[in-house]
Amino acid sequence: MQTRRIGSVEVSAIGLGAMPMSIEGRPDEAQSLAALHAAIDAGVTLIDTADAYHLYADEVGHNESLVAKALATHPRGKDVLVATKGGHRRPGDGSWTLDGSPEHLRRACEASLGRLGVEAVGLYQFHRPDPRVPFAESVGALRELLDEGKIVMAGVSNTDPAQIREANEILGGRLVSVQNQYSPAFRSSEPELRLCDELGIAFLPWSPLGGIHRAGELGSAHGAFARVAARHGVSPQQVCLAWMLAASPVVIPIPGSSRPETARDSAAAAALVLDAADLAELDAS
Repeated sequence: MQTRRIGSVEVSAIGLGAMPMSIEGRPDEAQSLAALHAAIDAGVTLIDTADAYHLYADEVGHNESLVAKALATHPRGKDVLVATKGGHRRPGDGSWTLDGSPEHLRRACEASLGRLGVEAVGLYQFHRPDPRVPFAESVGALRELLDEGKIVMAGVSNTDPAQIREANEILGGRLVSVQNQYSPAFRSSEPELRLCDELGIAFLPWSPLGGIHRAGELGSAHGAFARVAARHGVSPQQVCLAWMLAASPVVIPIPGSSRPETARDSAAAAALVLDAADLAELDAS
């Protein structure tokens, strides 16, 4: 497994997004634990979660608890960096709401510490800016959590370039990651990716396989990924992730998975090398 860096921590070049294990359509716990263990067996050492990854109002932190159980029952669980998030809420009716208040973020972080069973969260990310709360106040809460040692590293998610620069300034240059949506079907986060490359901040694309269906079929606009995959004898999903890795050394995709076979397939993308012709075809698609 190729590695990359988030702050001072070396992690696998491909992470795992655990959200599908806890929201709508989620599998049973046994399958989720098997998928998490398969990812770790394949060399994955970065797992992304959030307190808002759950279905019902009374199960906040479902995904964090699931991840903690998987790590506790795997011999290499302690080698995994858990990245969690606060600032989103799910009231239990299928909707997503926001609370970026410093008070909520502090309470959310404390609760995450308990569910993960750690003294400090490895990477804590502000999930999404709340238009009702000044962005500086939300990030200021992360700064306080950093200074108090309750989180080891701080990141932001779903932010634009101006917010990334502001967050880094508020954190005194300690912003280590940005998690934005980025995929073949959603490339509007290119400016954020380039800024992270400039600043040396890890860029974690969420939903990186957007536009590539689980069956391996591509939307008509992204047939290039299927063609390149056929030439290499791999899945289009692997091609997609390898294409992202080639974009910049700061990119660390976190593809979601809830099945062992898809977790293993995604992890294998770290070993796929695309040549200049492959990359030109994919970039132009």
